Amino acid sequence: MNINERIKALSVLGNKLNELKDDKVGGEFWQLLITAENFNPWFTQENQQMALKNIIAMLDKEALENWMANYADKDLSESDLRVGVIMAGNIPLVGFHDFMSVLISGKVFVGKLSSSDKILMPFIANLLVEIEPRFADKIIFEDELMKNFDAVIATGSNNSSRYFDYYFGKYPNIIRKNRNSIAIIKGDESAEQLKELGKDVFYYFGLGCRNVSKILLPRGYEIATLLDNFQSYDKVSMHSKYLNNYEYQKSLLLINSELHFDNGFLLLREKPELATAVSVMNYEYYDDYDAEIRRLNMQNDQIQCVVTGKMDVNNAVFFGKTQSPSLMEYADNVDVIEFLTSLKN
Repeated sequence: MNINERIKALSVLGNKLNELKDDKVGGEFWQLLITAENFNPWFTQENQQMALKNIIAMLDKEALENWMANYADKDLSESDLRVGVIMAGNIPLVGFHDFMSVLISGKVFVGKLSSSDKILMPFIANLLVEIEPRFADKIIFEDELMKNFDAVIATGSNNSSRYFDYYFGKYPNIIRKNRNSIAIIKGDESAEQLKELGKDVFYYFGLGCRNVSKILLPRGYEIATLLDNFQSYDKVSMHSKYLNNYEYQKSLLLINSELHFDNGFLLLREKPELATAVSVMNYEYYDDYDAEIRRLNMQNDQIQCVVTGKMDVNNAVFFGKTQSPSLMEYADNVDVIEFLTSLKN
């Protein structure tokens, strides 16, 4: 297949998924989503549909063509190079962009699924093969990924990244560690902007690396303003696993007499750390906005996104947009297509 044939097949996949996502109750695809939720309760129907909606947008033919136009001078010809992809499983189909990148670049995808996300990805791969049978030799799923590959893309925790470095360091690789996202508030945001920020906090129950886990506030900012505008996301507390996390984290804060704010489903505490537990968000006050922007720009290796109303900082994303990245918004700012096209037989 040439690049145009790959783009055509992927765009047809997007059209097919768009038809399937509205499957009637009791239909085959609807049942698949139920199965995935039963397998991993964090993958609610709503969260799976959200992931599918974002993938469908990625698979738009014009979007794919514009994406590949950035690599007009690169070698995108067919190749038998095998790229091992170790997928994360924190949110539904989080590894799809890597899957698509390997295939659209002409390489062979050798994937190891996360134990948390084993239902939808093989289904989508099979659907793509039905659309374009020549992809059958380009898609392989393995239970273990220890041999028979030429390069590796691995996503995991800081702990697993050490394992990845040890086993895969001799291969060309992209190894991703833990990252978190942060929001910075100036104090003049509208209620609508703050409600949009709630999407960045609560979508996927806050489990994604693009979810906001910490917020920077101008000193004197009324946190009640923030919590009032988050109130419309209280349905997360109806999810048993989220609620269990919230109640557990709340009990820890109370036992330790730790000052915090609580709106009934989100706990805010003043801490400098980026990473937090589910249902907890850290906050920190700042005195000088420009100095804070400079500090954020020095933390590029830890931050996935900075949610803001202004594009005056590295990795900036507008309020409410973290969970719908464009094709060129690569995880950890590492251009996957650039990496793939640099591989040589």
